[in-house]
Amino acid sequence: MKKVIFILFIILALPLLFQLYPLQILKLQTFDTFVKKYDPSGNFVVLNITQEDIQKSGGWPFPRQELAQIHMDILEAGAMGVGWVISLPNPDRFGGDEMFLMALDYSPSILTMFEYDNGEYPPTSGTVLLGENINGIMAKGVVANDPIFIDVPQGLSTAPTEIDNLVRRMPLLMQTPDGFVASFGTEVLKVLAGANTYIIKGDDNGMRQITVQGLPPVDVDNLGRKWISWVDTPQTNLQELNVAHRFVFVSVNAPGVFPTVATPVGLLSPHEIQAALAESILIQDSPYIPDWAIAAELVMFALCLIIVSIIFGYLGMTQSLIFGGLFMAATFISGVYIIKTGYLVDFSWTFVSEFIQGSAIFYVRFREQYKLRQQIKKQFEHYLDPRQVKQLQDDPSLLKLGGEKKYCSFLFTDLRGFTALSEKLPPEEVTEIMNKTLTVQVNAVQKLGGMTDKFIGDAGMFIFGAPLDLEDHETKAVQAAIDIQKGIAELNKTLSTPVAVGVGTQAGFACIGNMGSESRFDYSAIGDPVNTAARLESATKEVGVDILIGENIAKNCKFALKSLKPINVKGKKKKLNIYTVKESI
Repeated sequence: MKKVIFILFIILALPLLFQLYPLQILKLQTFDTFVKKYDPSGNFVVLNITQEDIQKSGGWPFPRQELAQIHMDILEAGAMGVGWVISLPNPDRFGGDEMFLMALDYSPSILTMFEYDNGEYPPTSGTVLLGENINGIMAKGVVANDPIFIDVPQGLSTAPTEIDNLVRRMPLLMQTPDGFVASFGTEVLKVLAGANTYIIKGDDNGMRQITVQGLPPVDVDNLGRKWISWVDTPQTNLQELNVAHRFVFVSVNAPGVFPTVATPVGLLSPHEIQAALAESILIQDSPYIPDWAIAAELVMFALCLIIVSIIFGYLGMTQSLIFGGLFMAATFISGVYIIKTGYLVDFSWTFVSEFIQGSAIFYVRFREQYKLRQQIKKQFEHYLDPRQVKQLQDDPSLLKLGGEKKYCSFLFTDLRGFTALSEKLPPEEVTEIMNKTLTVQVNAVQKLGGMTDKFIGDAGMFIFGAPLDLEDHETKAVQAAIDIQKGIAELNKTLSTPVAVGVGTQAGFACIGNMGSESRFDYSAIGDPVNTAARLESATKEVGVDILIGENIAKNCKFALKSLKPINVKGKKKKLNIYTVKESI
């Protein structure tokens, strides 16, 4: 069992140690499911330029003069600022750039630059570095906007994906060869706060916090990424213009204009993703993956599997199911609670491993119990009453394998004149007579709760009080001896050659259990009362009675016994006090 537990523990630990692909997928999806949901801050709104708007205008891109009009309409509707998540790399063919630039000057306005692998980088943002070895995600390059907009604040629109190609973490700042460039959502907050620089705080492991002057610090991972809380930011369109007192993220959501990006909440357009980033920055207790997450997951994994192994390995089958189930439920609830508090520490693999480990141990123990029950049935079904066999199967602890010292009553029988009978009758008839006499004896013993230990030719050995405890076993041993004699008398009415059986019985402490070699053993008893009972049976013919009872049984049985003259038996220096049945009480 211990070997199975250890091997399974190592196998289950490997995905966590090496952070295998399926495990990372499971971990991320667990976070998606249980991470805390947040309400919109009320500071932002997403404005969609729809397919209908494009058709009315004659196609995309709109002339910059039309963009200027939309910008002014948004401001007149009460917006606090506008962020355009569109690309303007070339001059307007209709000459409307100056008009659009003038409109942008009327309010806090921001343009976007889309990441593109061309090795071209925009001017860097002002940053203050607090710490050494501060490095972020390196930008591949950007599609720069037309130089006429060089003085308009601009942010980088990017959406790096996780291992399953979903966007969950986004960098607040991205690194270039010359410094850092802000993501669009981050730049929005800097413009609204009226700040000029970003403060990056880090340590030897990388970034720790990014601060927009005027706003609380934002916890980030060592690459400057923030876990995105997919807030359901309100949306509007050019017809409704529900933008009062909010900053507006404007872009096109018409099919085929901008690519949508896969997220845990579905496909989103670039301006929706940047709005989610801005919302997440403002959430002070938003979730994040701490640097010590993997270490915590390993400790939790090891501790929980040790506890599960103890529960399923040492408690009873029913108890292990109850307490194991409760412990797994506690693991699940605790894991969800930790994620809800904002610490993205995964519990899913620990929970799965608990189930696998517990199930495997339960199966091995169930298999062992089944084999033990079959072994008990095989060993005792011919010697005990079926009800006693079932009791042993239900509670094998009643049978202490290997031997135990126990006070019991022992009964020996022997078919008298067996040798002469064998010489006089055919072997088949002798065998039939012997089987019938032994059947009478077994029935009498089992009826009173005794056990058939063994047959040695025509002789039988029986035990009262083992392997199961038996109340008043001395009386029941004597009763069995009486019933045997009655049964033989009834049997003789059917036999052509009458038979007689001698019975000897004695009580005392003996060692009882499985005895023999490692490859072949049998359940039996050894000790002085066993030998004495056998000697008493041998003496019945000499004394001239069918039943001889030892002194220990005589003291405790509820029968009126007749005391006989003490006798000498082989192996005993002192004479034995002996008794026989007189009458039952």
